[in-house]
Amino acid sequence: MSKRRGWLLVLAATVQVAALSSAVAAPAVMQTNGRTTQPVGHYELCKRSPVECAQKTSSRAPVELTRSLWQKVVAINNDVNTSVTPLTDMEMWGKEEYWSYPTNSAGDCEDYALEKRRRLMELGVPAGDLLLTVVRQANGEGHAVLTMRTNLGEFILDNLETRVLAWNETEYTYLKRQSERNSGVWIAINDGRADAVASVR
Repeated sequence: MSKRRGWLLVLAATVQVAALSSAVAAPAVMQTNGRTTQPVGHYELCKRSPVECAQKTSSRAPVELTRSLWQKVVAINNDVNTSVTPLTDMEMWGKEEYWSYPTNSAGDCEDYALEKRRRLMELGVPAGDLLLTVVRQANGEGHAVLTMRTNLGEFILDNLETRVLAWNETEYTYLKRQSERNSGVWIAINDGRADAVASVR
């Protein structure tokens, strides 16, 4: 990593400390509605790699979001966003939905999210605090992001956004995400900010 790139990552993390501090007063936590259907792309990923659906996390408080961890989260979000080339599943695999880790440093939204999840788990963040999440963009298109559960609220790591934002500071409608206790189970999200929530694959 160049000195300039490293400096920019540190600067981004420093700027976002203000967002971390503001979260202390009112943690933003999604409301969920129980079990729902698993996205077909994730189901097929789990068939190819069963460990993806076998991660269990005991009931516990979310990870403590220290300033040190926050800086690492911002750095990982930036690094994955800038090092992975965006390509659709159709361009890479010849099919609409194929969830995987970035291949040859390329991938689409869920591939970015999977890679960020893997790197944060390597730092010791529990699987149950790193949840693949399906959302709908303002233009109606489906999208995948990574939700990070913390004691200061739930934050979104997104390949379409340079900042790590509290989930309710984004413009998405939240549809479903992995269970915090079982990586193979998906739960519905009651966004509360939209009159209707459309279904996705």
